Amino acid sequence: VSPCSTMVTFNLSNYNPGPFILVGIPGLEQCHVWIGIPFCIIYIVAVVGNCILLYLIAVEHSLHEPMFSFLAMLAVSDLVLSTAGVPRTLSIFWLRAREITFPGCLTQMFFLHYSFVLDSAILMAMAFDRYVAICSPLRYTTILTPRTIIKIAVGISFRSFCIILPVVFLLTRLPFCRTRIIPHTYCEHIGVARLACADISVNIWYGFGVPIMTVISDVILIAVSYSLILRAVFRLPSRDARHKALGTCGSHVCVILMFYTPAFFSILAHRFGHNVSLTFHILFANLYIVIPPALNPIVYGVKTKQIRDKVILLFSTKATE
Repeated sequence: VSPCSTMVTFNLSNYNPGPFILVGIPGLEQCHVWIGIPFCIIYIVAVVGNCILLYLIAVEHSLHEPMFSFLAMLAVSDLVLSTAGVPRTLSIFWLRAREITFPGCLTQMFFLHYSFVLDSAILMAMAFDRYVAICSPLRYTTILTPRTIIKIAVGISFRSFCIILPVVFLLTRLPFCRTRIIPHTYCEHIGVARLACADISVNIWYGFGVPIMTVISDVILIAVSYSLILRAVFRLPSRDARHKALGTCGSHVCVILMFYTPAFFSILAHRFGHNVSLTFHILFANLYIVIPPALNPIVYGVKTKQIRDKVILLFSTKATE
C-alpha cells in the first residue's frame, strides 16, 4: 500500500476530533463573573417575556389571529436562539466549564444559525401579514386561513433547516489537527472551520454566501411589502385612518430594525472591520443573541394594544388573588 493511500485511509477512518475549548471573551477573562450578571438578567427577561407572550396567545381567544400566530413563532424562535447560546456562555463565565464536545459544538452551532435564519423568515412572513391586512383588509381572513398559516410556518421552518443542515456536514468533513481553542463563548460555523488544517474555501463560500443571500432576499421582500403598504396607506382618505393603519405596523418595524441593524453591522464588521478588536466582536455577538429576544416581547407588549391590555389584565388578576 502506498504512503498516500495509507494517509487517505487514516484521514477517513481514524479521524475523531476531541473536545473544543471555548475561551469566552478574549481580553476580558478577569471580568467574566461580572459580565455574566447582566447577561443572566437579560436572558431571564427574554425567557419570561416570551413565555408570557406565548401563554397569552395560547389562552386568549381574541389573540387567535394570523398576526399573533406569527408572533408566537417569533417568540419560540427567540427562545431557541437565546437558550442555544446564553446558558453555555454563563457556564463559561461562572463555572469555567470551557470544554465542549464536537457533537455538542455542532448541535449548538446548528440551533444558533437555524434560529437566526428562521427569525428572518418569520419577519418576512409578518411583513406579508401586514401587507394583506392593510392592502386587502376584506380578504384578510380568507387569504390567511389557519391552514395557510400552517403551510407558511412549515415552509419557512423547512427552508431554514435545509439552509443550515449542510453547514454541519461541511464541518464534519474537516480534519482538526491543530489547536482546538475557540476564541468565543459559543460555536459558530466560520469560527470552528478556521481551526481546521484543510482548505475551508467551501465553508467560507457557503457560510457567508447562502445564509446571507437568504437574509438579504428576506429584507428585499420586506422592503417591497412595506413600500406597497405605504402606498396604500397614503391613499386612505382620512388622517385618522392613515395613523391607525401605520400604528398596526409600528411594533413590527421596531422588531425588524432591532433584528437586521446589528446583524448587518456584525457581518460588515467581520468582513471589512479589520481594525475592530476581537473582544468587541465577541461581546457584540453575545449581546446580539440575547438582547433582541428580550426586547421583542417588550416592544409588542408596549405597542400592541391587544397584548398590552391582556398583560395588564393578567397581572391585575394575579395581584387581586
